[in-house]
Amino acid sequence: MAVKIVTDSTADIPPGLAAELGIAVVPIYVRFRDRAYRDGVDITPDEFFRLLAESPHHPASSQPTPEDFENAYAAFCDDAEGIVSIHISSKISGTCNAAAIAAANLHPRCPIEVIDSGLNSAGLAIVVMEAARAAQAGSDYTAVLERTRAALRRTDMLGMFSTMKYLVRGGRVSRAIGMVAAIINVMPLLTFREGQIVRAGMVRSLSAGLDRLCSFVADKRDLAEVVIVHSAVSDRAETLRERLGGLFPKEQIPVFEMGAGLGVHGGPGVLLVGTRERAAP
Repeated sequence: MAVKIVTDSTADIPPGLAAELGIAVVPIYVRFRDRAYRDGVDITPDEFFRLLAESPHHPASSQPTPEDFENAYAAFCDDAEGIVSIHISSKISGTCNAAAIAAANLHPRCPIEVIDSGLNSAGLAIVVMEAARAAQAGSDYTAVLERTRAALRRTDMLGMFSTMKYLVRGGRVSRAIGMVAAIINVMPLLTFREGQIVRAGMVRSLSAGLDRLCSFVADKRDLAEVVIVHSAVSDRAETLRERLGGLFPKEQIPVFEMGAGLGVHGGPGVLLVGTRERAAP
């Protein structure tokens, strides 16, 4: 009996890769006025950012329901040794709580461990993919959990945002901070600390931002994995990938597109890099 891995769509793992690794993805909901979309199911990143540019109304996002998670878990319960469900930080989303409710309802059928990653996007993707590789290698439930938690301890991420406008609209930063950033024409750098999104600095140009992202990666010891995520700026993502090729094999750095679930808050022009360091010998 295999261990099954579940995550939510804020991991930004492409559908094809998720299927290849055996990862079940429960979508975040995004609503434009009266129409709701399931991130990655009813709307692609390209379609979302087109609507974001055209709509006079800012969209809203909401976490999956406990029923969504129950359906995902129920598909595996009868054949799985256990389910490891890894999600966006509980400090910024209610997704973990919805997953925990579903897990409690289904627990008698099989073990389900809901893990709060304290991350999202590139960082969450790294942890989920490491768990999936362990499961595919035939590791048992306990070993998959141990490898997942080890990956969490060694995963970090940094992001550059072209504008704070969408962060302000989505309530992720205050309007006052957003206005100051716009007035002095700077782009924020954001990271995670204890599950919270916090500012890691400001840059005045794309070039300076790319330098900071590269320095962030260069400061890591014994890199095991690097992932890039972007929102509608594939050219910038490829430039970053080329530059990071001097620090980590370029062909091993995947570039993912940010989906609607996080695009609501980041808008176009986001460039994220996630890293995972190897365990100390």
